[in-house]
Amino acid sequence: MQTETILYIIIAGIAALLLALFQYLYKSKIKSNLRYFLLTLRTISVFGILVLLINPNFESKTFYDEKPTLVVAIDNSESISYLEQDENANRIVNALTNNAELNERFNIERYSFGKTIRNSDSLVFNERQSNLSKALKRFGEVYANQAAPIVVITDGNQTYGTDYSYTAKGVKQPIYPIILGDSTVYSDLSIKQLNANRYVFLKNKFPVEIITNYNGTESITTELKIWAGNSLVYRKALQFDASKSSEVISTALDANSVGVKTYRVELVPIANEKNRVNNSKNFGVEVIDQKTNIAIVSDILHPDLGAIKKSIESNEQRSVSILKPEKYISKKDKFQLVILYQPNNSFKEVLQGVKEDKLNTFIITGETTDLEFLNNTHLKLFATATNQTEDFQPTLNRNYNTFIIDNIDFNNYPPLKSEFGGIEFLAPTDVILYKSVNGINTEDAMLATYEFENMKHALLLGEGIWRWRAQAYIDTESFRDFDNFINKLVQYLSSNKKRKRIKTDYKSFYNGNDDVIISAQYFNKNYEFDSEASLSIILKNEENNTVREIPLLLNNSNYMVDLSGIEAGNYDFTVRHNIETISVSGLFKVLDYNVEQQFLNADIDKLTSVANQSNGRAYFGTESDKLISNLLADNRYATIQKSTKNIVPLIDWKYLLGLIAISLFIEWFIRKYNGLI
Repeated sequence: MQTETILYIIIAGIAALLLALFQYLYKSKIKSNLRYFLLTLRTISVFGILVLLINPNFESKTFYDEKPTLVVAIDNSESISYLEQDENANRIVNALTNNAELNERFNIERYSFGKTIRNSDSLVFNERQSNLSKALKRFGEVYANQAAPIVVITDGNQTYGTDYSYTAKGVKQPIYPIILGDSTVYSDLSIKQLNANRYVFLKNKFPVEIITNYNGTESITTELKIWAGNSLVYRKALQFDASKSSEVISTALDANSVGVKTYRVELVPIANEKNRVNNSKNFGVEVIDQKTNIAIVSDILHPDLGAIKKSIESNEQRSVSILKPEKYISKKDKFQLVILYQPNNSFKEVLQGVKEDKLNTFIITGETTDLEFLNNTHLKLFATATNQTEDFQPTLNRNYNTFIIDNIDFNNYPPLKSEFGGIEFLAPTDVILYKSVNGINTEDAMLATYEFENMKHALLLGEGIWRWRAQAYIDTESFRDFDNFINKLVQYLSSNKKRKRIKTDYKSFYNGNDDVIISAQYFNKNYEFDSEASLSIILKNEENNTVREIPLLLNNSNYMVDLSGIEAGNYDFTVRHNIETISVSGLFKVLDYNVEQQFLNADIDKLTSVANQSNGRAYFGTESDKLISNLLADNRYATIQKSTKNIVPLIDWKYLLGLIAISLFIEWFIRKYNGLI
């Protein structure tokens, strides 16, 4: 309590006493000893009222002990069981979590990780990929402000994500890897990496790059073969020794027919090779007979142009050219889709050609767009030119039903600069994004699609879409979500197929460790999205004729099913409505490849390096007792006594209010009883 407050309280006590003395002793009619009792009561009540007016604050402290946290993270991927370390991992986990001294010293938090991180007590070692980098990053963020050593029980073989040795540099906590796996080095051949395009074009050659690796000291000879079914399409003899441990092989294969083509690359095993799974790898390509050529026509230079081109060309089936209006006119026969960026009067001949050829278009407006020119074209648009711009943020229309939109957080995207006011469409329109200001939906379209006279068109009202692509990367560390969105819009505009009531989204083939996810949308007879439909997928393996029926679950505006983990093979499927007689079919292929079975040893060097740079220490699976002893002896992980300070104003103290009320009542009662009132 401050000195000034104490002084006020003393003055209040003196003032209360003087006031009581003046009333009951100075010229008082009460001569008996009763006046001293009344004086005391009056002093208490007046002093209490004055102290309430001063309202001093009182501090109280509560002390408690805070134990450090011990994070125990277990690699739950298939490589642990493949290296026959699953029982060892369970033994180590039980030794750590059931140790009485550790539980007394630490708050033990247990996690398992594969491609994702789970707070789980069960270990099944069936995750098809492992992402140790993501786990370390998450633990570093969650436990950044406390003492929380991280024990990682793993073989160190990561198959997904960024390099965890780099991620570990940003983690402030000591890391203690417990290394699972054999430390003995065996002679081993492996295909370290295989690079090939997903899409190739008919009658073309496509490149294949194979990185082979050899672990061993002896000189050996092997052969690399590439098979297409039962046909050998490429072979090459290879030699390795202690000084030459890898070789990059580049070749080109012929694409002779349309469709999904699968190939198998294999290295002929050496004698007594322990792991032969990593000697072969399958890959696939989809052969297509044409490439969609798209023109971006613009009279100005703008960052949007490059962002749109990059997004569209992320799909290898598409090629984009950025042209001035006059250049487009001379090459217009080469393109199947035209993107008109901020059109003005110089686009007159371009739009005449678009109308004559009945081409689909994607129109993007901005500050330099001539809206009066647009109003006088065949595009069935009418906008009032206000010559005023505003920054609008996008709001997704969850009821958009023309094609499937992934779950993108558009509310987090930066605003686009657009003409103030709305636009009128003179044809049936579906709005994808609405304009919003300060979180309020204006109900004006920002991005919409519409159709008329067997042509499809899209309109984006706003410039600055390059910021959306940058934001997508900030949010997810990848351009994939934004690029997929733009490519689905381009796919819709590039196709003249009629609208279906069930739309599906899937890939023609999946690599063995890809997530196999099929999504669908269902629309009622008015082509309105139905969120209460009952959809299921009938999945048939063409090789063994097994059939499964799985329900699709609603996820925002999509029905989805996750088929990850199904065995390799060719599949055909039918997505159907369980009440109405409506369905859609398709087929895809899953290639045989398990990345978790490619490893023969634990990555001891990398795990040791991570431990040393974080001021931790690496241990082998047989040294869990030594780890426990070192954790208990480490002074960095002492229990800390902390306190919480609670400041309470006196006016909240109900007992003082009660004391004032009681003293005033007793004083009044005595005076009343003795006829002094």
